[in-house]
Amino acid sequence: MAKDTLEEAGTIAIAGKPYNIAVVGGSGVVHDEAAESHAHGHASADHTHSDGDPQIYKGYFEDSQIADRPLSDYAGDWQSVYLYLQDGTLDPVWDHKAEAGTMSAAEYRAEYETGNRTDVERITIEGDAVTFYKSGKPLSARYTYDGYEVLTYKKGNRGVRFIFEKTDGDAEAPQFIQFSDHRIAPQKADHYHLYRGDDRAALLEEVTNWPTYYPSALAADQIVDEMKAH
Repeated sequence: MAKDTLEEAGTIAIAGKPYNIAVVGGSGVVHDEAAESHAHGHASADHTHSDGDPQIYKGYFEDSQIADRPLSDYAGDWQSVYLYLQDGTLDPVWDHKAEAGTMSAAEYRAEYETGNRTDVERITIEGDAVTFYKSGKPLSARYTYDGYEVLTYKKGNRGVRFIFEKTDGDAEAPQFIQFSDHRIAPQKADHYHLYRGDDRAALLEEVTNWPTYYPSALAADQIVDEMKAH
């Protein structure tokens, strides 16, 4: 169920830069608006994935439109974009963003480097089983649905994280995983941002690191095209 409502707003400093924030009740979430533009609402006005509502994709929706989602929405074999960022494959994305954005290509790259940093290069999801691959080595656990949280941002748009809790499996596997894919009701994800850790509330406060995963079947140039379309 949703638990969070906007209570107050202000600014915080991250990496020496001021960011607008929204303090969300229920879970005590502090979320910065700059990171949100990537993790929850980075679709352009003329682009959405599949047949979803473009306003929902950008974070404008009513509570009545939110619905619980199954882990099967995220089923499949997924690859992190982080390695492509490191080897320069994604450089055309930063050039594209700089053409219409407010930062240089180097600044976009730095921001996304922080956002996409992860030591999990691949994830497979089948049924309730999730396997994380670190340097090719698998780490597996089973997860059950633990509800969703609504994050409200200062500029008025919102995001929803769908949360799953570990029921059994490898001890090193995270206790909680939280998905954000810009959708708010059951629908198959075409990419997602994954937050993982052992503290449910602390994960909701994460504002700068939003590891991104696309289907492993996609080639590097296809991922570049997808990211340029955002």
